[in-house]
Amino acid sequence: MRMRPTLSWTPDEDLPPGTTDLAPVVDALRAGGVLVLSGAGISTESGIPDYRGEGGSLGRHTPMTYQDFTASAQARRRYWARSHLGWRTFGRARPNAGHRAVAAFARSGLLTGVITQNVDGLHQLAGTPDVVELHGSLARVVCLSCGAVGSRQDLALRLEEANAGFEPVAAGINPDGDADLTDAQVGDFRVLPCLRCGGILKPDVVFFGEAVPAARVEHCRHLVREATSLLVLGSSLTVMSGLRFVRQASEAGKPVLVVNRDPTRGDRHALTRVALPLGPALSSVADQLGVRVDA
Repeated sequence: MRMRPTLSWTPDEDLPPGTTDLAPVVDALRAGGVLVLSGAGISTESGIPDYRGEGGSLGRHTPMTYQDFTASAQARRRYWARSHLGWRTFGRARPNAGHRAVAAFARSGLLTGVITQNVDGLHQLAGTPDVVELHGSLARVVCLSCGAVGSRQDLALRLEEANAGFEPVAAGINPDGDADLTDAQVGDFRVLPCLRCGGILKPDVVFFGEAVPAARVEHCRHLVREATSLLVLGSSLTVMSGLRFVRQASEAGKPVLVVNRDPTRGDRHALTRVALPLGPALSSVADQLGVRVDA
């Protein structure tokens, strides 16, 4: 029997409560050597919903799994139709105050690195260098047969030509760039093959049920070992891909600080969880540190 990936987590009643006190975050950044781990919550103020927060997309949408994508041509048709429509909105998203604050902390030498679980590229657009994209990027596509990597924008242009008149109205856009469409709206959407070998194209992202590449995980583990503290921004830490770094930092005696409005699976490992919206919270931290954030 094939196991489904973990999509949800129910908080225990004995989790420590959240706070609105930003002082521990300010102190950690002032000391330097901070590694940031960001999740979907940092991008909600850019118009990209998260999975599990209030109004999160998991309430209405089950993300595509790697197993379904590779096993079913109809699943791929459904995914690419929805993702093509979602890309039109997703690709126009711009960094918000939270992304810009992280970039400012990096420029000021307060960070040792940034690991993001997001696939939206907004940290890079805000000017943060050397971001580790734990789950990949929607800006790229990869062929599952020959391994060729291409531009998502180039594929979008090809899909526009192959599916002239495809203009359904989506019920919503999800953190993975997937739009909510019915099967009737998907219709006979035409999926395009790899130009090099004719193989199956997949967005260069880690789907649910797919493993993060081992070399990428080890690089992140190295960043945790080199950091003084770990600052989690906008992640519920439900999936092990991010939680393992929180556990690693905690086991090594490094402070873990979380800024997330809702409880997270990593709270019991954290020094504090600040339950505030990320944009205003990180802007306040920057002000207290005297760090200039670009408008």
